Amino acid sequence: MRGKHAIVVGGSVGGLFTAHYLHRNGWTVDVLEQVQENLASRGTGIAWHKELEEIRDELGLPRDDTVGVDVRGRTAFDRTGKIISEFDLTQRLGAWNRVFQPLYDAFPNAHYHNGAAVTGLETDGERAAVTTRDGRSFEGDVVIGADGFRSVVRGAVAPEILPVYSGYVAWRGVSREENLSHAFRENVFHHYAFLFMRSSLLIGYPMAGADGSIEPGGRRYNYLWYYPAPGDELTDILTDADGKVYEYGIPPARMRPEHIDAVKENARRDMPESFHDAVNFADTTIVQPIYDVFSQKIAFGNVALVGVAAFVARPHVGTGVMKSAQDGRALANALGACDSIPDAMARYEAERLRPGQRAVWQGRDLGSFIERGHERPEDDPNFNLPPERAIRISGRPVEHMLEQGL
Repeated sequence: MRGKHAIVVGGSVGGLFTAHYLHRNGWTVDVLEQVQENLASRGTGIAWHKELEEIRDELGLPRDDTVGVDVRGRTAFDRTGKIISEFDLTQRLGAWNRVFQPLYDAFPNAHYHNGAAVTGLETDGERAAVTTRDGRSFEGDVVIGADGFRSVVRGAVAPEILPVYSGYVAWRGVSREENLSHAFRENVFHHYAFLFMRSSLLIGYPMAGADGSIEPGGRRYNYLWYYPAPGDELTDILTDADGKVYEYGIPPARMRPEHIDAVKENARRDMPESFHDAVNFADTTIVQPIYDVFSQKIAFGNVALVGVAAFVARPHVGTGVMKSAQDGRALANALGACDSIPDAMARYEAERLRPGQRAVWQGRDLGSFIERGHERPEDDPNFNLPPERAIRISGRPVEHMLEQGL
């Protein structure tokens, strides 16, 4: 099929990967993004994988060796700061915006619509119409939901699929290398670090500077600290000073200062001193409640879900951007290879449903000790998660683990 019209709801990386592949296959594509500003200012660190580079090459996006900082392996630390395990695996750790911006720049500007918050979706299986809060209407042959884990599109076609809270959050922050102490830069900065503490886990690694610098002194350090937060505690964290509760995530500027102070106090109490800089010198502290979204279907007539709209796997898996890209490619290829939209949707679902489900299962396993309040990841033998195995399988595609029998 060529010459068709697709409406992609969601202008982040999943939506843009999908839109690029469809555009390359001769489709007209309109991308609807609810926020007014450019998304490049959002996001923190991500793990790069060879599959992501291959997809970028297919789309003709320029290679850029400065997109991230290469690390030679993973290092596990115990709660005293002692190294307890190491795993040799060269990997590039980059910044989310270095994926987004080239995709955005290469897409036809006239077909990327900011401020287009979708409020309605109607379809008869052959044509679909989408309406936005500001009164615009878009019609097309297919609608693709790439609008995140609170997906409006998923809510329209599969309202029973809801995010399920895990019982813990990820506190996140990024520090400029120049602000970190000499001791931290010498002893911690270069590690892809996994710090195992009581019922919590901090992951930290170097990444390129805000200006793209990968030179010593101009880089940044990204941390992600998984920390228990039962339901009532989460509600308090997501409540701003005016009493407004944000259902799934609070903007950093609206977070009450006492919660940021509590993160630093918890670091002083639970974390070895050698890691304190990661938390204390972060320019901004954000909180990410950890949810699962598990779908039994991702294709509904002429409506499909891709990326985080289809599945949310906990960040332990570290493949969210790559999975979104793979979904977009698979859907566009199916629409290009099949004679009808129903056949294409069936082919897409058959290819991508199982990998999405496996990623969610893997994320649940990796976070099981935090969710269950165990002191250490190895405390429940059912999950087989001693630190030396956890650092091998975290932040890697599930397919790699299956191939290697891990």
